[in-house]
Amino acid sequence: MSFAARQQQAEAAWQTFEQPDRLRILVGSATCGRAAGSLEVMQAFADELAKQGLTEAVDMVEVGCLGMCYAEVMVEIRGRDGKRVLYQGVEPRHAAALIEAQLVRGEVYLPLALAVMTGADEAVPTFADLPMIKPQVRIVLRNCGVIDPTNIDHYLARGGYQGMNRAFAMGPDQVIEEMKGSGLRGRGGAGFPTGVKWGFARNSAAEQKYVICNADEGDPGAFMDRSVLEGDPHAVLEGLLIAGYAIGASVGYVYCRAEYPLAIERLQTAIGQMRELGFLGADILGSGFGFEIKIKKGAGAFVCGEETSLMQSIEGKRGMPLSKPPFPAVSGLFGKPTNINNVETLAAVSAIMEKGAAWYAGYGTEKSRGTKTFALAGKITRTGLIEVPMGISLRTIIDEIGGGVLDGKQFKAVQTGGPSGGCIPAQFIDLAVDYERLAEVGSIMGSGGMIVIDEESCMVDMARYFLSFTENESCGKCVPCRMGTQHLLRMLTTITEGRGTLEQLEIMRKIGDAMKNASLCGLGQTAANPVLTTLQYFEDEYRAHIVEKKCPAGACRALIRFDIDPARCTGCGACLRACPVAAISGEKKQPHAIDQELCIQCGSCRQACKFAAVLVA
Repeated sequence: MSFAARQQQAEAAWQTFEQPDRLRILVGSATCGRAAGSLEVMQAFADELAKQGLTEAVDMVEVGCLGMCYAEVMVEIRGRDGKRVLYQGVEPRHAAALIEAQLVRGEVYLPLALAVMTGADEAVPTFADLPMIKPQVRIVLRNCGVIDPTNIDHYLARGGYQGMNRAFAMGPDQVIEEMKGSGLRGRGGAGFPTGVKWGFARNSAAEQKYVICNADEGDPGAFMDRSVLEGDPHAVLEGLLIAGYAIGASVGYVYCRAEYPLAIERLQTAIGQMRELGFLGADILGSGFGFEIKIKKGAGAFVCGEETSLMQSIEGKRGMPLSKPPFPAVSGLFGKPTNINNVETLAAVSAIMEKGAAWYAGYGTEKSRGTKTFALAGKITRTGLIEVPMGISLRTIIDEIGGGVLDGKQFKAVQTGGPSGGCIPAQFIDLAVDYERLAEVGSIMGSGGMIVIDEESCMVDMARYFLSFTENESCGKCVPCRMGTQHLLRMLTTITEGRGTLEQLEIMRKIGDAMKNASLCGLGQTAANPVLTTLQYFEDEYRAHIVEKKCPAGACRALIRFDIDPARCTGCGACLRACPVAAISGEKKQPHAIDQELCIQCGSCRQACKFAAVLVA
């Protein structure tokens, strides 16, 4: 069957899936949805449909993550009138009410309704008008939460593998020029131009070449790659195939950490479907190009996100970085020319090859084209996964898309780029988010983690937390990283415990600079960023810890104590119930008190109190 005929068949299947008068339930069941209970919700819907004799009349399908993780479990229901409504916070106990309302009576169940996906309703906003969705441009996330990720017909019907077909018609050199024209830069962190990188590998003469998809994603607070693989695996695999064609590689690897079992399952299913349709193997679609894809499960080492460490791991060796040159484009996996791109880059490649370089270059800024996904986490009202044009401001991301800081607290800083990124203070809230602007303030784009920090967070403790991660994940091969992270962590710990000295501040700056200049790989070169940026923008907090023996944010346990203001305490008992060590006592509707001997300074009482009665001294 020709590609055109197969696509027509897929489009027919999609039209059936989208048929307005067909009852349908879509359940967001990526990892975030499953963690919130989506599988139990699906079972409750299945039981209720069976009870009402509607099982055969209703299509129920698992889809990926729409990105609004704060609203999980999310369920989209299409009733007999064709109206599609998205519901939030769905629990198994809601199944009967939702089915009765929309599938039986044809009414929107307002208590859980978040948005109308098609049509209009005066009581519910449209999906496109939701504050979290409106500023977004979904290219990498184009199919996440929309299609069944296990059904290749859904992907084909929405333009899938058109990019592959177009690439075969253009030829490898033109494909590389298309990538250069798009302005796509690697989304794994370094931001190197994708087309230029492919050109290096193409120009390396060898009988065997490799392409690798880096799906290791080890940053705390990052879940972009996982969500894309779970919600739209074919977009990534098509991009990997196109990359292989462009550089002349016959084998591709997806290096995915074993902690992502659902992503691996979806990849395995998708690879099997590609093989069935002749998109893998010898002479794909009569192009003369042969290609195979293998999955390599990583053991969860953060350093294996670095490309030479990753290749060492695939070869069965300990994941440790190698000196460069030679670069992977010349001598990479098994000593052969190799190209490595991350998940987001490859998902963008398939879209660019489908719609063209000029279309993609129409988004973003002059030097940072296209869009970028971010995992919004931390003290933010609407946590989740977003995709925005490069150049958008931090204010738009945090205030408009994210809904501002949680519980109305004051915005203090945002940490971008994972554990090796910098902490950007509130004074730069209007900063444009692109590679150049972030570098100017001491941070990095990284793979796209974005952690929002509020007034109750201690910047010294934040730096200590991230250093504890990178110190633990350092492979130990080079001295600047191995010893630098240890020394920085030790000094940060003494400062948070009130045992630091002012001399340590300058020592930490010198160590951080040495790590940047002398470490072997990106882990060590950037590990000091949280320390250097917090010293640059929040030195007053460091000095308060050292000189005053006080944590201004009230976060460092060794330097604080909690007391309850009797004038503000209503005796509601929220703090008493939250305390894990029963250090709080008091009668109902009477002021409570904290036993300082029992208190472990965890702050649970402060978080639970709605009347600001818990004071930090």
